Amino acid sequence: MRDFIDLRSDTVTKPTQKMREAMMNAIVGDDCYGEDPTVNELEALAAEKMGKESAMLVPTGTMGNTSALMTHVKHGDAVILEPDCHIYYYERGNVSAIAGALPILVSGEGGCPDPDIVEDMLGRNGNRPKITLICLENTHNRACGRTIPVEKMKVIYDISRKFNVPIHLDGARIFNASIALNIDVKEIAKYADSVMFCLSKGLGAPIGSLLTGTAEFINEARKARKRLGGAMRQAGVIASAGIVALKEMTERLKEDHENAKLLADGLAKIDKVKDGLIRGETNMVMINTKIVGMKAVDLASELNKRNIKVSIYGPYTIRLVTHKDVNRDDILYAISAFDDIF
Repeated sequence: MRDFIDLRSDTVTKPTQKMREAMMNAIVGDDCYGEDPTVNELEALAAEKMGKESAMLVPTGTMGNTSALMTHVKHGDAVILEPDCHIYYYERGNVSAIAGALPILVSGEGGCPDPDIVEDMLGRNGNRPKITLICLENTHNRACGRTIPVEKMKVIYDISRKFNVPIHLDGARIFNASIALNIDVKEIAKYADSVMFCLSKGLGAPIGSLLTGTAEFINEARKARKRLGGAMRQAGVIASAGIVALKEMTERLKEDHENAKLLADGLAKIDKVKDGLIRGETNMVMINTKIVGMKAVDLASELNKRNIKVSIYGPYTIRLVTHKDVNRDDILYAISAFDDIF
């Protein structure tokens, strides 16, 4: 029987052999004292990659985002968020429950808040809670891995400077955005005051995310991380895999994008699927299953019978994500499975 092809997410990636060896041989210290040399190396590398002064290792992207929220805002402040963004949709209400802020939801195209509405909101705070942060997500998870073009990020950044309101970027997949936009990742990060990115998605590390920003900001964020229970001891074991990820795994994301395009192109040739196909720019493909005449759970079940795992994104949407542990042959098999179903 064929092994399962796991297209649920790029979070299912396994660490490379080189990562495993680096973890086994990592030089470690106590990171709570700032004495883990491998963590220090990773944080310096992450800051350099993003063009920021400093960086902080956290176990998860959610903790990175929450630490940023806690550092940027005060209880009773408001935060501008896009309604489908990860911070609002998936992070268990941390923006309110932990950071104590009111979400102000601003819709827009491709998962990016409409700049005109953002400017209007900032210009008429009035008696409402004071808006003290704008959050963006690039690439955008629930928008099928869409990127926010740097031109649009700059527009929102310029608006934020006008009102002296910082921007936090959830850049969990910022390296995917960099590849898709064909620009250095710094060119994206420069339009945000703080940036969080993940090591454990397409980059293939087993655990870890980085929060980056000014030295002053990161010093304060370390206090937030402590409150969340995220300060670690001999974390060099984790950081060592992250160093390999940042040095060796970013450029290969092109393969994931190519495989996602191969998948979308193949599905587009299936008459009953093509009208429900939602293409992304990076490593994601979605299908509106209502258009193809099935509930998402039923299509996922049929694919599971054929040893393919996908994510269910509501009653009538499934998502498929390419990553380093899925190859071209796997994609061709997945296309044939859809053809068999329809």
